[in-house]
Amino acid sequence: MTTQQHTIMLVDGMALLFRGFYATAFRGNAMKTPGGIPANGVYQFMRYFLDAAGKFAPTHIICCWDMGSKTFRTDLYDGYKANRSDPPEELIPQFDLVKEVMEAFDIPNIGLENFEADDCIGTLAKQYATNHDVLILTGDQDILQLVDDGISVAIMRKGIGNYERFEAHTFVAKKGIHPQQIVDLKGLMGDTSDNYPGVKGIGEKTALKLIQEYGTIDQLLENLDKLPGGIQKKIDQNMEMLHLSRTLAEIRCDLSVDCSLDDAAWHHDNRSIQGKLADLAFSNLITFVNEQGKSGVL
Repeated sequence: MTTQQHTIMLVDGMALLFRGFYATAFRGNAMKTPGGIPANGVYQFMRYFLDAAGKFAPTHIICCWDMGSKTFRTDLYDGYKANRSDPPEELIPQFDLVKEVMEAFDIPNIGLENFEADDCIGTLAKQYATNHDVLILTGDQDILQLVDDGISVAIMRKGIGNYERFEAHTFVAKKGIHPQQIVDLKGLMGDTSDNYPGVKGIGEKTALKLIQEYGTIDQLLENLDKLPGGIQKKIDQNMEMLHLSRTLAEIRCDLSVDCSLDDAAWHHDNRSIQGKLADLAFSNLITFVNEQGKSGVL
């Protein structure tokens, strides 16, 4: 008896919500629910989400979330993401509201204290990819390290409906390294967005060249004496941060999270969807859902 192969879309909820908020906030969008809760981020989140659900036609959908700013990474390194300001006041109530909308769509919300949404996505992706196709929807380049057989990533580009798809068989041609080597690359060059330095003085160009030549940080260190003196010195002086940065960069795929596929089935229940959108006064999205339903996309 063979297992039916499904297409499971894992949504990086934090990436879509922040993207949606800032894409609309700069226009002075003061959209609120009838109850007075700011809703511009949720509205744009839904536009992104519904477009992707229509375009990629998954059989199952799960949405993953951060569960606060404190994680095992901030325990390891105080500076991790310390360069980021607190979320805007108008965005804070939208964290709960967007999860309520997902629940109304019968889409599971997954998160685990002390870990990031990326770690939940990585864990679930590895679980499902054994027997199914997994598509990760995000705007976060860090998740590219998860690309593998059965796991592809759709990176959202500017606007709605623009995606760059990354798959295992074309990845090296696009990026110059294998997906799993991204972790080693970040260990060397650091990540200004997440605020860890890697090896001071080694930028992306040098880091990429070193990883292409030696494959991994471990193999690089085994051949340290073959490197130019200046690079040797930089690595020697930043050895602890090199290893720490690699740990910070690596998405955990061994969390105690799971979600049954029965719970994650994408039901296409337009009446339920429209009811929730009506409660939020998202009239434009109701029209969109109606049109997509008639055309068979949703």
